[in-house]
Amino acid sequence: MISEIVVDVTPKEVSIAVMEDKVLVELQKETRNESYAVGDIYLGRVKKLLPGLNAAFIDVGYKKEGFLHYQDLGPHFNTQQKFLKKIFSGDKKNMIPFSKVSILPELPKDGKITDVLTAGEDILVQIAKEPISTKGPRLTAELSFAGRYLVLIPFSDKVSVSTKIKSSEERARLRQLIQSVKAKNYGVIVRTSAEGKRVAELDHELRILQKRFDDNLPKLPKAKKPSLFYEETSRMVALLRDILNPSFEHIYINNENVYKNVLDYVSLIAPEQKGIVKLYTGELPIFDHFAITKQIKSSLARTVTFKNGAYLIIEHTEAMHVVDVNSGNRSNKNGNEPEENSFNVNLAAADELVRQLRLRDMGGIIVIDFIDMNEASHRQKLFEHMTAAMSRDRARHNILPLSKFGLMQITRQRVRPVLDIDTSETCPTCFGTGHARPSILFTDTLEEKLDTLTGKLHVKNFTLHIHPYVFAYISKGLVSMLRRWKWKYSKNLKVIPDQSLGFLEYKFYDADHNEFDVNENVEVK
Repeated sequence: MISEIVVDVTPKEVSIAVMEDKVLVELQKETRNESYAVGDIYLGRVKKLLPGLNAAFIDVGYKKEGFLHYQDLGPHFNTQQKFLKKIFSGDKKNMIPFSKVSILPELPKDGKITDVLTAGEDILVQIAKEPISTKGPRLTAELSFAGRYLVLIPFSDKVSVSTKIKSSEERARLRQLIQSVKAKNYGVIVRTSAEGKRVAELDHELRILQKRFDDNLPKLPKAKKPSLFYEETSRMVALLRDILNPSFEHIYINNENVYKNVLDYVSLIAPEQKGIVKLYTGELPIFDHFAITKQIKSSLARTVTFKNGAYLIIEHTEAMHVVDVNSGNRSNKNGNEPEENSFNVNLAAADELVRQLRLRDMGGIIVIDFIDMNEASHRQKLFEHMTAAMSRDRARHNILPLSKFGLMQITRQRVRPVLDIDTSETCPTCFGTGHARPSILFTDTLEEKLDTLTGKLHVKNFTLHIHPYVFAYISKGLVSMLRRWKWKYSKNLKVIPDQSLGFLEYKFYDADHNEFDVNENVEVK
């Protein structure tokens, strides 16, 4: 399997596409000014205690308070709070280095939130789930710093090894190795990717993770409440940290600064693979060049077609996601029995559904209504097939066998809002108003905008993005309309076909790829 990553960087957001054998399997979008991302650590304040839920609301600066359950305080919460109170006491004589902090007994698992926290108390918390819909972020007080091979946990001394490492000798080697190099008062979780790694690699990463925590501690005494204590690395770097492996052949990025950051990071964690990071400099939008835009529009709609005319209908609700499997106009060329045909459609639907779960990052409860099958062996094989296909999914999940109604239930870890992209386009005639506009040629409108840019704003270097059909129309002929525009307005005019635009949409960009709002005569930042 050949894997690739394509990164589209725009002034407003960064879109990351993961391809497997040229098929889009993951799509992540990150607003460039996004806050409250998973992994960020905040110095918050206890706003309200909820004894009935055994939880508390924590003010971290978001419009909705974060939710912290007693079970998410972590076993060494008392040690953490004692250290935090000494920092805020202002008494420098009582201050001791972090390495000399004494670890207090663990919290009881069946304790009460009111025995541990009080309203108005300062607390360090980490974002476990981003704000979703009307809910604030889900929080945890058990801080962690994730690396490629290790996860560092302050205020602990425990070393754990991933259960996915099956060799008992390797597990013992890694545990002994980490025990010998880690600093006091730091716990470590050894990730699956650490299997077979040398002590130098693990020690190097351990020191980097420890430095992240140590470097931020001096900020605490003067920090405002609430405020950001530690910001997690960008989603691009976090994705590479989790999924980069020898199967990746290319990482294409269309922004030079992001390209340099990723190149530096890959050179650090996998020097032998730094050659796969490449800067894309083509004129076409990067997602159009790699046929990603077309896959987004065909894969993220309410109805998703797959093999031989069969299709899925995917509905999103606040409580769950519901998927209906339909055979559609699928033909039975092989002359199979209806039962066999239904089984084959369900197997293909399971493969497409696994891709959709990753692509849309669907979480929570997912209920799938497969086509009814009478034979118990087919239902069992479908369950086993789904389990095997989901094994490639990095998110924690649980799958139940088909019920007597033919329904399969899946729970999947939800840490971010589900990716919901509107694949519909506004009517090119009425622009969604329901009233047809006067019959004015669209090309005349474009020419008016060109005249405004060059005549009134005196802009000479700019790029016009239009729908591919419109681009084909203005480019046809020996003396095309596009060529006449260049003669009349600007020789530096570039016109780019952009599949992400609607039929009669257009966008102007300057030399730095900042968008012009020609109607307002300003740049859109």
